[in-house]
Amino acid sequence: MTTSPRKLKVATVSLAGCFGCHMSFLDIDERLFELVEHVEFDRSPLTDIKQVGHADIGLVEGGLCNAENVMVLREFRSHCKTLVAVGACAVNGGLPAQRNHLDLGRMLTGVYQGQPGLAAASLIPNDPELPLPLNQVHPIHEVVHVDYFLPGCPPSADAFWSFLTDLMAGRTPHLGHGLIHYD
Repeated sequence: MTTSPRKLKVATVSLAGCFGCHMSFLDIDERLFELVEHVEFDRSPLTDIKQVGHADIGLVEGGLCNAENVMVLREFRSHCKTLVAVGACAVNGGLPAQRNHLDLGRMLTGVYQGQPGLAAASLIPNDPELPLPLNQVHPIHEVVHVDYFLPGCPPSADAFWSFLTDLMAGRTPHLGHGLIHYD
């Protein structure tokens, strides 16, 4: 009796980003059926599992803009054997980092108290349930060890496919010409 090889466990998380990397991942379309022959999904948009268990491969989309992002990332990293920064936001802060040259206090005041049409007594949200914003948006490698970087905004479905098939085969991922783009 032959036993089939153990499936790799894959988990994903989205932090401060637009969820575009997850959408691009789902764009591998029918190749998802081939992928599920080799992997088992833990936390991902395919499972709706909220807590991550042990994962062989963890895919992180989005940068770090608040304290909750940092906490989620550290917990996620502790459960993942191999961690991949996916997309420009995770790799270098991406579009959310465009606020890094602004003063956070002045920005919040301008948005919540200085816009036309707001009530005179409008306040900056200050509820203990809201995560504390960081003064700057950070890429994930500034907080945790990252094993691989999958650049792009977002990485294409073909880039995801190439990257994951290399990892599943035990190869160092290599993205050939035409697989990296920034739309």
